[in-house]
Amino acid sequence: MDMSAILALAVIGAIAGCVLGVANQFLKVEDDPRVEAVSSMLPNANCGGCGYPGCAGFADALVSGEVKSVKNCVASNPQIRSDIQKYLSETPGPDGETIKVTI
Repeated sequence: MDMSAILALAVIGAIAGCVLGVANQFLKVEDDPRVEAVSSMLPNANCGGCGYPGCAGFADALVSGEVKSVKNCVASNPQIRSDIQKYLSETPGPDGETIKVTI
């Protein structure tokens, strides 16, 4: 086997790896940590009763402001709804803003 071919492939791989590493730094999407927190508070029944594909989808809709009421989660109880409402009203996101949702 020709050593120059192996060396060329190694150099191409190293360059591609560096380009991907730099692109990762510039194209990184920051997730709102409140989505994960709200998702963990939900009953995780993933029933779809709220109209979203699972509890993570509903949590994302709450945090993004697409949904304004926690009562859309039919599998949750009043205590869960109250906890989520309190958490979102007291915890600011990356933009420094809190979210007002109704129970």
